Parts: sequence; C-alpha cells; structure tokens
Amino acid sequence: MTKELTTLVLVFLFITLMVGYYFINRRREGHHLRDIPAFYRLRGAIEVAVEDGTRIHVAIGRGDITSPQGAAALIGLSMLKRVAAIASDSDHPPTATAGDGMLAILAQDTLRSTYQSLNLMDKYDPSLGRVTGLTPFSFAAGTMPLIIDEAVSANLLVGSFGNEVALITSAGERSQTLTFAGTDNLPGQAILYATAHEPLVGEELYAGGAYIGAGPMHVASLHAQDVVRWVLVIFLIGGALGGLIKGLF
Repeated sequence: MTKELTTLVLVFLFITLMVGYYFINRRREGHHLRDIPAFYRLRGAIEVAVEDGTRIHVAIGRGDITSPQGAAALIGLSMLKRVAAIASDSDHPPTATAGDGMLAILAQDTLRSTYQSLNLMDKYDPSLGRVTGLTPFSFAAGTMPLIIDEAVSANLLVGSFGNEVALITSAGERSQTLTFAGTDNLPGQAILYATAHEPLVGEELYAGGAYIGAGPMHVASLHAQDVVRWVLVIFLIGGALGGLIKGLF
C-alpha cells in the first residue's frame, strides 16, 4: 500500500468516525471526556469576567492560515467564537490579537458573526480584532500594552507562538491576570509550561473547542482521534511483531 493511499484511507476513516460519533453523541447524555482542569478554570474565568465587567483577551498567534500552523489558529478562532458568545454582553467584551493580517480579518469576522447571531450588532466594534505586530517580537510587544491597560482579567493564548510568548505571559504576570495557553511550537510549549498559570500540553490544545462547548463536531473529533490513535498503535505493534517473526524464521 502506497503512502498516498494509506493517507487517504486514514482520512476517510477519520471523517467516517467523526460523522458516526456526531450522531452517537446526539443520542446520549454527557460527552465522556477526560478531565483537563485548565478548561474548567477557563470557564470560571469567563463567568467572572462577565460578572465584574472585565475583558477576556484571546491571542491567536502568528500562524499562516494556509500553513500547518493554521490548525492551531483555527482552534483559537473556534475558542474565540465561544468566548465571545458567552461574554459579548460584558462591559468590556472579549478582544482578539493576531500577528497575521488574514488571522486578524478572520477574528473580526468571527466576532461579527457571533454578535450578529446574538442580535448585538450595535455593540460590535471591528477594533476588537486587531493586528498587534507582523513579526514575532513586534506581535508580543504590541500585545503587552493591551493586557496591562485594557481591563483584561484573563488571557487565552491559543495558536502558534514561539519564544516571544514569554513577553506576553510576563505582561499577564505583571498585571496579575490569569493566563491559559497552548501552542503547536515546541520551544513555545516549554516556555508556557513554566510561565502560564494553566498550560495546555500537546494535544490538549486541539481539544479546546470540545471542552468549552464550541460544537458537537469538536467532541466527535476527539473520539475519532482516540480510535485512529489506537488503530495506528495496533498497526505499529503488528508491523514490529511481523518483522521480528520474519527475522527469527
């Protein structure tokens, strides 16, 4: 079986499992997901922000939407949509920052569509989604004043971040705001593990939509990932055992 055919089979299997779990989850109560404390604390932070009139800041990083890093940015956008749906009627509605022009446009569109669905277009402000810099450290430098000066009570960093993320988390620490963060970048993950109050490690980043209620397909995707992961494990073990037996005989 060629590499391309194997990839197509896995993609088809994943899509089939997602659709199947979507309909299965609609018929049963609860989502049966493992506990990730960071997301429970994030829900509490959003509720507190609504009650005391402070702002949730969502940073979706610098990943080009057409590159592999775009997957992390899409998760950030889905979480931004959910946060905006909960906190858009706050005195200080959620704001989004990006280090890429296309991501900023998508963030603005996400916020606009959320406000429109809630019949709150009179409160929508395009400047709630903004570009704070187009290079790694200019993005971080532009984000820091927002955290300190705009009544932010919690930072949600979900996207592609590198070493520059240390500046953003340090601004959150100085302003005594909670920081929830995850990235697809390994050096960035190491920094966030040491500096964020609630770091999202590895694949926890991609589970965000399911845990904060972004939609049933996010939950179905997690279940499909678990099945595909076990299928790959079985194939790897089977291949290793097959090679061992062939070598012995």
